[in-house]
Amino acid sequence: MPKIKSHSGSKKRFSVTKNGLVKRGKMGKRHILTKKSTKRKRALRKGAYADKTVQATIRTMIPYK
Repeated sequence: MPKIKSHSGSKKRFSVTKNGLVKRGKMGKRHILTKKSTKRKRALRKGAYADKTVQATIRTMIPYK
C-alpha cells in the first residue's frame, strides 16, 4: 500500500491526544482584538477539543499524527 498524503492545513491546526481526542486551537484571536473583552481574549488562548461529529474526518486527514 502506498503512503497516504496528510492534509497540510490540518497538520498545522490539529493534534491527536493519547486517548484519541483531536485537539484544536480556538478561532478569533488574530485581529480586531480591540472590541473583544480581556476575559474573552484570555479564554481564546486555551485550546479545545474538536467535536465528536468531525473527529473521524480530521483523523483521516492526519493519518500519521
